[in-house]
Amino acid sequence: MKNRDAYESPLSARYAGKEMKYLFSPDMKFRTWRRLWTALAQAEMELGLPVTQEQVEELRAHQDDINYEVAEAREKEVRHDVMSHVYAYGQQCPKAAGIIHLGATSCYVGDNTDIIIMTEALKLIRDKLIGVLRVLSRFAGAYHSLPTLAFTHFQPAQPTTVGKRATLWIQDLLMDLEDVEYQLSKAKLLGSKGTTGTQASFLELFEGDHEKVKELDRKIAEKLGYKECFAVSGQTYSRKLDSQMLSILSGIAQSAAKFSNDIRLLQHLKEVEEPFEKGQIGSSAMAYKRNPMRTERMASLARYVMADALNPALTVAGQWFERTLDDSANKRLSVPEAFLAVDGILTLYANVADGLVVYPKVIEQRLRKELPFMATENIMMDAVKRGGNRQQLHEAIRVHSMAAGRVIKEEGGENDLLDRIAADPIFGVSLEELREILKPEKYVGRAPEQTMEFLREIVGPVLDKYKDVKASEAEVSV
Repeated sequence: MKNRDAYESPLSARYAGKEMKYLFSPDMKFRTWRRLWTALAQAEMELGLPVTQEQVEELRAHQDDINYEVAEAREKEVRHDVMSHVYAYGQQCPKAAGIIHLGATSCYVGDNTDIIIMTEALKLIRDKLIGVLRVLSRFAGAYHSLPTLAFTHFQPAQPTTVGKRATLWIQDLLMDLEDVEYQLSKAKLLGSKGTTGTQASFLELFEGDHEKVKELDRKIAEKLGYKECFAVSGQTYSRKLDSQMLSILSGIAQSAAKFSNDIRLLQHLKEVEEPFEKGQIGSSAMAYKRNPMRTERMASLARYVMADALNPALTVAGQWFERTLDDSANKRLSVPEAFLAVDGILTLYANVADGLVVYPKVIEQRLRKELPFMATENIMMDAVKRGGNRQQLHEAIRVHSMAAGRVIKEEGGENDLLDRIAADPIFGVSLEELREILKPEKYVGRAPEQTMEFLREIVGPVLDKYKDVKASEAEVSV
């Protein structure tokens, strides 16, 4: 039964998926703390500190069976979450109780865990990006040659194809994927740096042996699946990392918002629609409506993420010396919420892209209404080839175009530009010949070829690289 008397984040209740929600859950955090304590103890043992294999094995045996009730009761007494969990872990591991957290500060578990969670969350985002790219690629390929009216300034422009337009959405996501891959390629932990980042406590533990202190960081990183730790830090890892992470998420939100805007405009034009369930209600008042609920939600969540990305930027800019704690409350909100929101956005993106409904007849009808204006250059050049005067032809087309425009805009009539040109002897061309000139596929340039080349040469290798990434559920909650 839902808790109805306390605030619940919509990102958890409605938008984000189960995997992403777990990554930012208390259970994931505290299990990771215990992995870090085990790694620290094992590394210290391997480097000669008085830690035994039996103690390490005891810690490992109880990594996942967390006695939460003991930790919560202890926290009420000491008002310190890390020390409460050290105590609770020690209750389960009496032989190892004395060496848990040896030489470390709270940031050893807190900050390393934050990095691990963000890194795993970014991997999940990467996999969802791949899923969206697969769906959009199929769509682009299916409609690579379907001519459609293109727009600049949302005004009719030279035609393109439906598939070529989709490549623009794909290209944005590929740029986002590059950013994600780069960020993951340089992932590193904080390591064990001590209270101000000097590693003084560990230097004392190792009796002044600098190489062992350095090796401790390397071993901890390796045991947690990382190549290295930050070379220097204050008490915390630089909050610049949070800012970089959310900057990437903001970029994905920007790409999704652009797609959302395009689909909503196309739905208004009745050319392309987002999926609409058989029993779905578009409006409580207007039963005929098919509101673009999913793409509107995408835009809404994207706006939140783009604004949220400012939080870690302000936090890193406002840190004092080796650390201040004014980052804590902010990052507890801003970082998880951004990941949860982008998770929800990509689920929506995959769902919408996989169910797009295209209406070729409407697309053709709109294109044919505008095509006569766009074909005037070709008509004029053909007339020049037949001996006409370019300047006279240009003026005639200008006059006819203005007249046809008035019929459309002021009288609500059909575009009669072709009839006017056919009736003007200066052009020496029949209406039938003009209609032959006006085949839409003649005006899309290399759009079909560009689309297929892009899918084959650019997108294909990326999808092949991630062919083992499983498709995630794209189920949308109300």
